[in-house]
Amino acid sequence: MTTTTDNKRIIEQTLAELIKTGDTAVLEPLLRDDFVHHRPDSTTSTKSEWLTAVRALPISALHVDIHHVFADGDHVVMHSHRRLPDAGQGIAGVEIWRLEGGQIVEGWEIIEPVADAADHVMWWRTTEA
Repeated sequence: MTTTTDNKRIIEQTLAELIKTGDTAVLEPLLRDDFVHHRPDSTTSTKSEWLTAVRALPISALHVDIHHVFADGDHVVMHSHRRLPDAGQGIAGVEIWRLEGGQIVEGWEIIEPVADAADHVMWWRTTEA
């Protein structure tokens, strides 16, 4: 049985290796064949589709600061700041991973350009207020 601590360790070690090497091969054995990745716009991708998208990223040039990693049961949440050299302030990201038996079965990702963050602080207020 995989514990909360095991799940957190799996995510931390895997993402650290991905960031360090830029090699997506580290992800493949950890993603279950029926893995689904969810985006805020309600689109989803399969394991193959998501790996293709990740491979297209300039991971080796990406600087990632991981600010928080929290785990509760089968879910692990990571908050990070990612940026490319000479590409502005970068993005803030939150990923939620659900694991079963030591493999990732679902992932959710929310990203926001850091430069736009101030504009989104009060998104629920109307311009009339």
